[in-house]
Amino acid sequence: MSDSASGLDFVLITDRKVCGKKLTDIIEQAIEGGVGTVQLREKDLNTSDLYSLAKEIREITEKKGANLIINDRVDIAIAVDADGVHLGWKSLEIDMVRRMIGRDKIIGFSAHSLNEAEIAENSGADYVTISPIFDTLNKDYFIKPLGVGEIRKIKTKINIPVVALGGINENNVNEVLKNGADGIAVISAILLSGSPKQTVTRICGEMKKIRSESGNKTLIGS
Repeated sequence: MSDSASGLDFVLITDRKVCGKKLTDIIEQAIEGGVGTVQLREKDLNTSDLYSLAKEIREITEKKGANLIINDRVDIAIAVDADGVHLGWKSLEIDMVRRMIGRDKIIGFSAHSLNEAEIAENSGADYVTISPIFDTLNKDYFIKPLGVGEIRKIKTKINIPVVALGGINENNVNEVLKNGADGIAVISAILLSGSPKQTVTRICGEMKKIRSESGNKTLIGS
């Protein structure tokens, strides 16, 4: 896996439609607070607008030393030299994407069950997101919350990093990490925050405390 995968311990997934502020401003503040990876996920944008936004975010992530992963659009990821692509069940096959972007890039996969996570690992994904863990404002989900116990179950069966997603914030991140998640992905808790940098800093503080207590800094990138 690419060395840049170490930034997957804290992922910000974008959704400009729920932002309280300009998306790029939030991204800058979030990275300053401790976010290591930005996943650009704007499904409704046309190719030209998505490319323009991706290029702008790429400049921010390069300047601030964070990863950029593009949701689904391999062409956009290649065009802006992103660090990787995040796929789902409607996307191109993982092995096909690997041939397109090369071995040095990250491929993530959205899994909602152990079976999906195992298939993703066997197909060559570098990591999986598991979601939704908790109730979430994200209306894309039509699945009941899986709960933190699902993280632990999946962690015992696969060897690639597991990034937890769905309703995660500073009040419940400790449950997520204590059940074995290698990292977290956050949407609303950051995008709707009045102070994204401070929110991220507080979440990072909770993560550091939990990992210090457990003696486990992180499995990702180790």
